[in-house]
Amino acid sequence: MLTQAPKGTQDMLPANAYRWQSIEETMRRICALAGYREIRTPMFEHTELFQRGVGDTTDVVQKEMYTFNDKGGRSITLKPEGTAGATRAFIEAHLFAEPMPCKMYYVSCPAFRYEKPQSGRLRQFHQNGVEVFGAKDASVDAEIIALALDVLKANGIENLKLAINSIGCPTCRQAYLEKLKEYLQPKLSGLCKTCQERFSRNPLRILDCKEDGEKLTDAPSMLENLCDECAGHFEKLKQYLEAAGISYEIDSRIVRGLDYYTKTVFEIITETENGPLTVCGGGRYDGLVEELGGPATPGIGFGMGVERMIMVQDAQNAAPKAPALYDAFVVTMGDEARLEGMKLVRELRAAGVRSDLDHAARSMKAQFKYADKVGAARVLVLAGDEMSQGMVKVRDMNGGAEQLVPRDQVVSFVKG
Repeated sequence: MLTQAPKGTQDMLPANAYRWQSIEETMRRICALAGYREIRTPMFEHTELFQRGVGDTTDVVQKEMYTFNDKGGRSITLKPEGTAGATRAFIEAHLFAEPMPCKMYYVSCPAFRYEKPQSGRLRQFHQNGVEVFGAKDASVDAEIIALALDVLKANGIENLKLAINSIGCPTCRQAYLEKLKEYLQPKLSGLCKTCQERFSRNPLRILDCKEDGEKLTDAPSMLENLCDECAGHFEKLKQYLEAAGISYEIDSRIVRGLDYYTKTVFEIITETENGPLTVCGGGRYDGLVEELGGPATPGIGFGMGVERMIMVQDAQNAAPKAPALYDAFVVTMGDEARLEGMKLVRELRAAGVRSDLDHAARSMKAQFKYADKVGAARVLVLAGDEMSQGMVKVRDMNGGAEQLVPRDQVVSFVKG
């Protein structure tokens, strides 16, 4: 057990770090173009934050949270998602007093849910996401959807389908839930145990049940029961998406799994050999800031799992090429040459050249083999003859060509 990672977790190994870094850098670059700034919140929060924010009737709060009492007797929870923590920070730091909207993003945000590990689903996972506070117009809904699509496409993920829905506001949703319960009541005994449990506390979630959803195709639609404001917001969203050249499908079954959502909800889906896979999901949470004790402030955001993105990249042969570890590798022979090699490596690194020398006391032949294995573009040889002449032998590892370069010019030569 000491040498096995806990069930539902994965290591990010050094050889794969560039995959994560590439995804993170792409997220930062694209978000910066739209005026988003990074936020980092604690890995754990007070449990009440998620009970009130995420919703104590959700599966996340009821079944999946990692909750414990700390040594002061306080109930603490490892965060299961990023929005509640970002909202708490928004309120605590009085960011609502700054010019609105407040646009934030996070990269590789760790999240924890105790559920059965399976393909694309872990107990510890990481999310890239955005949160926008203080923007009520549907234009920002379209903006974050476009941003999400841009991020996914920039990471090589293709065959993307956008599905949108509106789940209304608390006013029109309450009337709809009564209709939905009336529809579901005579069918309840034929539904799965989970759906039977959801009937009284969260009936909307029954519609996206993988086991029972197909039995309920004639269920009343929330879209047909929206109030004028929510219906108008949804129409504007469609217009903004069309103006941005973004194709979409309307899927009235999208409800998302967290209680704070209002109005717009959406999913971005790609096809895999095992069927459709959601690679991004999000929506509006116009009542969340107020629910957590802040001033009434609209909000919207999305989250996308980093591990899931890497899995899809692999399936679509879209993984970025691993960069070479070094631009130059210094090969030495003898103690004096090793001392000079250490000095040369320091100079190369100071000039921004990725470089190293042998730290395992290998022979020169073995040093060349190692340099080839790690993909060094050039080998710089410091040995007896070169040292006595004040020269360095530079070998191009691609073509094998060699050239003697004066020691005091070798850094600029390699960098050039």
